[in-house]
Amino acid sequence: MITTDFEYYCPQSIAEAVDLFKQLSDSGIRPLFYNGGTEIITLMRINSFYTHVNAVIDIKRIPECSVFEMDEHNYLVIGASVPLAEIEENMAFPLLSKNCSRIADHTSREKITLGGNVCGHIKYKEAILPLLLTNSTLVIADEKGLHEVLIQDVFDKEIILEPGSFIVQFKIEKRFLSMPYINKKMTKIDRIGYPLMTVSAIQIKKEIRFAFSGLCETPFYSYEIDESLNNEENSVKKRINAAIKKIPEPILDDIEGSAGYRKFVLSNILEEIMMKLNGGGGNEAIS
Repeated sequence: MITTDFEYYCPQSIAEAVDLFKQLSDSGIRPLFYNGGTEIITLMRINSFYTHVNAVIDIKRIPECSVFEMDEHNYLVIGASVPLAEIEENMAFPLLSKNCSRIADHTSREKITLGGNVCGHIKYKEAILPLLLTNSTLVIADEKGLHEVLIQDVFDKEIILEPGSFIVQFKIEKRFLSMPYINKKMTKIDRIGYPLMTVSAIQIKKEIRFAFSGLCETPFYSYEIDESLNNEENSVKKRINAAIKKIPEPILDDIEGSAGYRKFVLSNILEEIMMKLNGGGGNEAIS
């Protein structure tokens, strides 16, 4: 049961959504852009976080937010309102599809959207990993119109957006779509569930890029970790030890697993990924 009273709006265009946010804010109402809505509804039911919201602006009816196609500039364009289940089934970007296929259960994935997962407050945000690895472009709407930014330029533990702005689309360069990849998710018990850890990796020529979720409080990509793991002057073991020292935040120690156990699992995952990709055994999701 949701005990918080709030107003619901469903604009049909980007301009209408942005204008509506401004009008509500100027009237003293605290609005929030609403996409898949699973997280908002869950947290409202337990009177957590979203209890300060007076209005939600549902962007799912905006046509640009539901696009899923290759554009004329050789970018795969995925609207922020595209459900994870559709991305899973489409396989246009296999690494993202495999990553999405392990988030929640299928019924939930039909409701959870790419934008909702990436911008949510649940700490895992697993769908963001392939986007960080490819430094994908975000199409953002605000009062000035549409503009594009690289995800790594606006991601600092979370996507940093100005009040009144929202993500319309994600754009991934075509060259990344067929590159060798591995997605590795470890859970405490079930195949589907919150991860002990998720590691996504993509091979770009001789370099392997890595991104992580569930290892620390927030998902992350680190150039410094990549640099250590791709340093061919060292043995694999030395590379992994050097990379672990460069993890940007404390390793999580919670009910899913201790920090020591996560560190042990991470070492094994990194070694497995490096051996598989360097040996030509990519393009898979392993669990």
